Amino acid sequence: MHDTAPSAPASGIQVIDRAVALLEVLARYGEGTSLKVLGLDAGLSPSTAFRILAALQVHGLVNRDGAGRYLLGPRLMRWASRVRMDDDLRATARPYMERLRDALKETVNLTLRQGDEVVYVERAISSRMMRVEQVIGSRAPLHVTAVGKLMLGEDGRAAVVDYARRTGLPAFTPNTLDTVAELLQDIDQSLARGYALDDEEAEPGVGCIGALIRDAEGQAVAGLSVSAPRERRRDDWIGQLTTTAAEISAALGYRS
Repeated sequence: MHDTAPSAPASGIQVIDRAVALLEVLARYGEGTSLKVLGLDAGLSPSTAFRILAALQVHGLVNRDGAGRYLLGPRLMRWASRVRMDDDLRATARPYMERLRDALKETVNLTLRQGDEVVYVERAISSRMMRVEQVIGSRAPLHVTAVGKLMLGEDGRAAVVDYARRTGLPAFTPNTLDTVAELLQDIDQSLARGYALDDEEAEPGVGCIGALIRDAEGQAVAGLSVSAPRERRRDDWIGQLTTTAAEISAALGYRS
């Protein structure tokens, strides 16, 4: 038997195309299937399929049971679960974000933590002509955003110090907290009061207020923030923001 190209769109990198073809076949066999069936359905020889499956096993993308059947692996399941969770979070948060935007007349953001950064995954944009608008998918270091500082603080002071050593606390503006002492002080104060501020620390002229969103287990799974030109930001938004974050948390099952 000769290897044939998979029917899925080709990337131009043969081994990736073949791995995807094998994963597509596995996805059709919920209870697993044999190497022979996988090779036939993916258009690959048994030896080629075996080598690729072995590599996918090393990375947790494929499993093999006691009967020799191949199945989708736990790493893929975790990724799929995370996508579903993120989709559920956005869908749950969206109406609350729109309500807060309408009350404050400013842009409201939903962010997740990914490593040493926050990533913007949802937004409710203000209709003002002059407004702050973050692009969905854009990222920022933890130490320059309000919610990022809260997320960093959740890991404890030692983790903050490690983060500072690892990243060097690059300054984005003259207001960026670029020393460990400054960052720790700000994070301690923010955790104690339940919200954090960004005073032109990420971008000149922009101010933010941020709060954490928690899931049913009490884990901080996201951040909610309102962004505005610094001169328009008002302290009386804090209560509305933290209340909205608490309502989203409650909708996710959190009980304080």
